[in-house]
Amino acid sequence: MKNKLQEEINLKTKPIGSLGLLEKLALKIGNIQQSVSPSLINPSLIVFSGDHGIANEGVSAYPQEVTHQMVFNFINDGAAINVFSKQHDISVYIVDAGVNFNFNNHKKIIDNKISHGTKSFLKSKAMQSDEYYQCIMKGKTIVKDIALQGTNIIGFGEMGIGNTSSSSIIMSYICNYPIKDCIGRGTGINDKQLKNKIKILEESKCFHGSLNDIEEILASFGGYEMVQMCGAMLEAYNQNMIILVDGFIASTVFLAAAKINPDIIENAIFCHLSDEKAHALLLEYLDVDPLLKLGLRLGEGTGCALAFPIIQSSVNFLNQMASFDSAGVSNKS
Repeated sequence: MKNKLQEEINLKTKPIGSLGLLEKLALKIGNIQQSVSPSLINPSLIVFSGDHGIANEGVSAYPQEVTHQMVFNFINDGAAINVFSKQHDISVYIVDAGVNFNFNNHKKIIDNKISHGTKSFLKSKAMQSDEYYQCIMKGKTIVKDIALQGTNIIGFGEMGIGNTSSSSIIMSYICNYPIKDCIGRGTGINDKQLKNKIKILEESKCFHGSLNDIEEILASFGGYEMVQMCGAMLEAYNQNMIILVDGFIASTVFLAAAKINPDIIENAIFCHLSDEKAHALLLEYLDVDPLLKLGLRLGEGTGCALAFPIIQSSVNFLNQMASFDSAGVSNKS
């Protein structure tokens, strides 16, 4: 199929390779769907939300209550992800994976709450093993339900004050990089806060010591929203969906998912290069190229929504662009 797809792409009325990254995208999506006429059906995006005990150690510029306040913003269609998803007809699902707030079974929120936020990993594991497995299964169930609607392309976003800290330490463990190389300013911390963030995460690594098992790493440092996203990504691969990966946090979750199932990389499109310092290093570790570089550091899945029309264009040129033969245009000798 790969050779057939490449031939289809090469025979369009253009010099070979002249559509650049769009050609690589078309080849990737055609390979995922095993079709020379791929399609994008019911594009969807899940925003997983959860609170982090580490946020109480002063690693973020924003207080923890911003998490639940932003969840209300999501369900009231007031956030960036709502605006961009509406613009491109992407369905958005909001998940309470473990927010420190009671939403009282709000009809617009998927209630996957494990607890009211994780514990501070400076002093203990963020979650227990049974909570970890609950997260994985709950994340998988959401994607199974969405798959019943025919969705074959899905993006992942998150909301959780403190989750850049979780991502940094997870990246440090998996990639074996120093903490200082994995840390950025997150929500916009100042120099003093950044110094404290590095100190807290280095002390956390000393507390937990050497860890190699990916499940133990995620349970020790992950947020409920992150581990549920991990389960959702793994299930999206099982459903043969195109997986849209957002910024630093989502990429870190994907890194963990790829350690569990390395084949998942075949279905993934990395939507943008975040302005978060460590994201470029992480993408380099994964050996992948992002579609966009817009200086984003918002999360929510915004990069996925913004990249979607480019992905649409890659499919459309493959399906609709004339070949040299059909257009009666002379090909290269």
